[in-house]
Amino acid sequence: MTSQVWSYTSGASNKPLLGVTIGDRFDQIVADYPDNEALIVCRQSLRYTYRQLQQEVDRCARGLMAMGLQKGERIGIWSPNNAEWAITQFATSKIGAILVNINPSYRLHELEYALKQSGCSALVIAPQFKTSNYTHMLYDLAPELQASQPGQLRAARLPGLRAVIRLGAEIMPGMFSWSDLMALAEQVSPEQLAEQQRRQEFDDPINIQYTSGTTGYPKGATLSHHNILNNGYFVAEVMNFTDQDRLVIPVPLYHCFGMVMGNLGCMTHGATMIYPSEGFEPKAVLDAVQAERATALYGVPTMFIAELEHPEFASYDLRSLRTGIMAGSPCPIEVMKKVQSLMNMPEVEIAYGMTETSPVSFQTRSDAPLDKRVSTVGQIHPHLEVKIVDPATGQVVSIGQPGELCTRGYSVMLGYWNNAEATSKAIDAARWMHTGDLAVMDADGYVNIVGRIKDMIIRGGENVYPREIEEFLYAHPKISDVQVIGVPDAKYGEEIMAWVKLREGETATEEEIRDFCRGQIAHYKIPRYVKFTDSFPMTVTGKVQKFLMREQSIKELDLAAAAATKMA
Repeated sequence: MTSQVWSYTSGASNKPLLGVTIGDRFDQIVADYPDNEALIVCRQSLRYTYRQLQQEVDRCARGLMAMGLQKGERIGIWSPNNAEWAITQFATSKIGAILVNINPSYRLHELEYALKQSGCSALVIAPQFKTSNYTHMLYDLAPELQASQPGQLRAARLPGLRAVIRLGAEIMPGMFSWSDLMALAEQVSPEQLAEQQRRQEFDDPINIQYTSGTTGYPKGATLSHHNILNNGYFVAEVMNFTDQDRLVIPVPLYHCFGMVMGNLGCMTHGATMIYPSEGFEPKAVLDAVQAERATALYGVPTMFIAELEHPEFASYDLRSLRTGIMAGSPCPIEVMKKVQSLMNMPEVEIAYGMTETSPVSFQTRSDAPLDKRVSTVGQIHPHLEVKIVDPATGQVVSIGQPGELCTRGYSVMLGYWNNAEATSKAIDAARWMHTGDLAVMDADGYVNIVGRIKDMIIRGGENVYPREIEEFLYAHPKISDVQVIGVPDAKYGEEIMAWVKLREGETATEEEIRDFCRGQIAHYKIPRYVKFTDSFPMTVTGKVQKFLMREQSIKELDLAAAAATKMA
C-alpha cells in the first residue's frame, strides 16, 4: 500500500448522518430520555428535564405561531446565555422560523445592519448585558416602539421588524414580555404545532450567523437543520458522549461553539447542557463544574487560562471532568498540557472549523498520540472531505506543502443570506468551501493551520475582520486613510492595531481614536494599538503589504515573545 501523496482526506464513519430536523430529533430524545436533566442554568437557578424542557419549547413555539410567524421568517435573538436562548433555539426549529444570532457585544450600527440585512420580523432581547442596555438601545433605533402596540411595530429604520419580545417580567411600551409570549400559546393547539413541525424539511434553512467579510459588511452564513444538527452530533460522537455526560458551556450561545457544539451536541445524545453564567466568569465555570459534577467543559484558550490562573483554582474538585473542547483560536500547547493534567481532562480535544461549515471540520481524538493531540487540529470529521490547494492554481498540493484548506460535505452552509456574489466566491462549482486558511497536512491526515490568506484576526476566539474596522474608522473626520492588522498577544492570541494616516494639518491621540469607536462597534474590535503614520508599505502595484506592517509593529511594540508562543 503506497503512502498518501496528495493533501486530500475524507472522513469515513460507520454511523450515518441524521436525516431529520432539529425539532424531530429533539422529540425523539425526549421520548428516550424524558427524565434526564436537559438544561441547568446556574445564574437563573433553573433546571429542566428533557420532558420539562420540551413543554417550555412547545409553549414558546405555539406562542410564536400565535404571533403570526411563519416558516422561513427570521427571528433575531440578542441576548447573553440564558434558558430563554435555548428555548427559543429549539422552538424556532420546530416551526421553521430562521433564528438570527446577534452578537451580545453588537452596538447600534451593527444591530441595525443585521436586522435589516436578514429582514427580521421579530426580535428577542435581554433587558441588558454588561454595559449594554438593550432596551434603551432598541428604543434609540426604533423610537416608534414607545407608541406602538406589541407586535404592530412600524419603524422607519427597521422596516421589516414587527415584534419585540423582551425577557424579564417588566412591561415595556411596544414590547411583549416573555410571559406574554408564553401566554399566547393558548391560542394555538398542540395539534397545530405538530402539523407545522411536519412541514419542515431537514435541508431547510434554520439559522443565520453573521461573519464579517473583506467588504467590511458582515455576511449571514445560512445554515440548515442538516448542517448544524449533524455537526453537533458528530462533535459529541468524537468526544464519546453518552446520555450520562454533563457539559459546562461558558462560550456564547450566539456562536456555533455554544449553540451547535454545545446545545445540539448535548441534545442529540440526551446529555446535559449547563450554563454557568450570562457571560464568561472563571469562578462561575469552576463552581458549575464542581457543583454539577460536570464530565466535560468547553472554552477558548483564554477561558481555560483564566480558570487555571484563578486564585482559588486549587480548592476546586474537578475530578468529575473527563473531556472537553478547546477551540476558537490557536491553542497554546503548554495550556493544553495543563488542562489535561491540572483540570483532570485527559481526553480534552481541539476542534477547528468556521461558521460557514457548521462549524467543525477537524477534531483531535482522545486516543491519538499525545504530540498529535496537542500540536495539530486533529483529523477530518466523519462524512466530510478536505483538500489543500495551491491558492494561485487551485491544484491539490502534495503532503507537507502549505496551501488553502477547502472543505466539502454536509456541513457546508447553504450560502450567505441574500448575497449570491459572496456565496459564489466562497463556494466553488464543485461545492468546496474555500476557508482562506493556510494549512499543512501530514501523511496520516493530521492538519496544522499555519496562517491565513485573508487578514482575519482572531482575538480571544472572536473573528475580527480588518476591513470592517477600517470602514468604520474611515468615517472619522480627521482620518485620511487607515489599515488594521492583528499583532501577537500572549492573552488573546492576537490584538487589534490600527495604522492611521491623518488628514493634512490634523492631530489626534490614540485615545481619541479609541473613544470614537466606543459604543459604536463591539469592544473586541476597538484597536488596542494605534500608530500614526504618513504612509503604508506598498507593492509596486499599490497594494498594502500588511505582513510588513505586522513585522514592523512586532519590533516597535516589542511583541517578539508573544509572537513566539507556540500554538497548536
